[in-house]
Amino acid sequence: MPELPEVEITVRGIAPHITGKTISQVIVRNKQLRTTIRDDISKILSQCTVKEVKRRAKYVLIILDAGILVIHLGMSGSLLILPNSTTKPQKHDHIDVIFNDDTVLRYRDPRRFGLFEWFNYEIENIPLFRSLGVEPLSSDFDADYLYRKIQKRTMPVKQLLMNAQIVVGIGNIYANEVLFLSKINPKTVSGRLSYAQCEELVANTIHVLNKSIENGGSTLRDFKHSDGTNGYFQQSHLVYGKENAPCCNCNTPIKRITLGQRSTFFCPVCQPDAF
Repeated sequence: MPELPEVEITVRGIAPHITGKTISQVIVRNKQLRTTIRDDISKILSQCTVKEVKRRAKYVLIILDAGILVIHLGMSGSLLILPNSTTKPQKHDHIDVIFNDDTVLRYRDPRRFGLFEWFNYEIENIPLFRSLGVEPLSSDFDADYLYRKIQKRTMPVKQLLMNAQIVVGIGNIYANEVLFLSKINPKTVSGRLSYAQCEELVANTIHVLNKSIENGGSTLRDFKHSDGTNGYFQQSHLVYGKENAPCCNCNTPIKRITLGQRSTFFCPVCQPDAF
């Protein structure tokens, strides 16, 4: 699934090509995604101008002069920029947003778990976003905030980092990497973390996410960037997907367990049990 870095890269990739442009047509080839695309979407979006492209959590927001187009890439979705509408669509190319200069924003989604919805009110009032936590790359995410949020929490710290009601966008890959750099065992009870450990977690979250954005994301399965290329942060993973490989710090074999139904990787020496 595209995570925060992949979505951020997508936003940065498409924004220069569509900002300031006016939509002339929307072609929907398959409206059955996670939710059904409304029948009048082309009529609604036609002649709307893109004011800005931004991200909230793992959602792409296309801010129009008459509402907000919200796109989620689901498990395998991607947004591609094409120079014109003559490029023949492939099997899983479900939506084309065509602009007045014939530039095309094409939504591709083999598994069809994505979302393509229009809202005519402010971002903070969109139901999808009402319960979301802070952005990890914003000034709102700091040690004070995290330390307040962990008080009396009994859930393992890895699951807390992945809880979108606390902080958005830290997926499984990045939670593993952050905890390794912070030398914290993923099973540690959140409420037992010290303030200093919260500082480490915040600093390493920002570091890991920014590094992944820099390196093009951790592309898995079907995900493609807006120019069709793959990311390569996966080549820099320290623990994720490295079961039995030697730890880069101490050569101890990396261990894999299941936590919250997700594969969890850690070094038992560098990240000892805190119990």
